[in-house]
Amino acid sequence: MSTVANPYTWGTGRRKTAVARVRIKEGTGQFLVNDLPVDSYFLEDVQRHDVRAPLHATELAGRIDVFVNVCGSGKSSQSGAVALGIARAIKEYRPDLEPILREGGFLTRDPRMVERKKYGHKKARKSFQFSKR
Repeated sequence: MSTVANPYTWGTGRRKTAVARVRIKEGTGQFLVNDLPVDSYFLEDVQRHDVRAPLHATELAGRIDVFVNVCGSGKSSQSGAVALGIARAIKEYRPDLEPILREGGFLTRDPRMVERKKYGHKKARKSFQFSKR
């Protein structure tokens, strides 16, 4: 039985309830999200920029292949999760690039989550209309 080294480096990113599992390997710059090209999956320019930002900051765009499985939440949160997953995978792939990723804020997880609804309120903070008389 031969042991073949895994060519992929993994990274996991989360944002709100979105979870992105990212695999990267040396290649020609192929970028697939849920088996679709990244531009077909993320339709907004802001989201496309967010997911490519770690690659451009480290100048690895076009030199590595990125494969992403992402689920949960909405497209905006998914793009944030993908960016964090890519940054973490790059950190494992090339530890010397960690200072660049930290400086750009790509390795910091966004802790903001949806606040729970409270009893006696319509939503998390909105109350029912109050009438004094």
